[in-house]
Amino acid sequence: MKNVGVFCAASDELDAACYDMGADFGRWLGEHGLTLVYGGADSGLMEAVAGGVKAAGGHVVGVVPRILEVRRKVSMYVDEIVHCNDLTDRKAIMTERSDILVALPGGIGTLDEVFTVMAASSIGYHDKRVVLFALDGFWDGLVRVLQDMDRKHFINVPLERYLAVARSWDELGALLLTE
Repeated sequence: MKNVGVFCAASDELDAACYDMGADFGRWLGEHGLTLVYGGADSGLMEAVAGGVKAAGGHVVGVVPRILEVRRKVSMYVDEIVHCNDLTDRKAIMTERSDILVALPGGIGTLDEVFTVMAASSIGYHDKRVVLFALDGFWDGLVRVLQDMDRKHFINVPLERYLAVARSWDELGALLLTE
């Protein structure tokens, strides 16, 4: 079974369409027999994705920092909890447990996760890719910045080695089913 790490927003203040997209993505993962590996929180887009996976009969692995457990913020959709100390541990465990990582819309935490995985890949700690799901252009500004950095040779390893961008459901599906 393929494990898909997902980074995304934990905010409960997004447009409803964002949560719908997350639930649709989760259902897609479950329907294709893919395991969700995510941060285990019971809020925001994270909860929508996990709920979608469970609705489709899929398996959910939550990598849960101690602070979420103390605050009782762990999702009820988690089948397997992997306990960790903090966000640094969570990123390392999620990367280790995932075959590929997908960034749905998110904030500072999502950016931190994406950059940590890409930086580690760029120097050879692993060969996993991050897929930015840029539905409706969400990640386009970041992609332009990264392409500019690449063009100016601030990025030493070809960007496409550890980063892919999916702008449609078909592109995302193709990346996840062929990686």
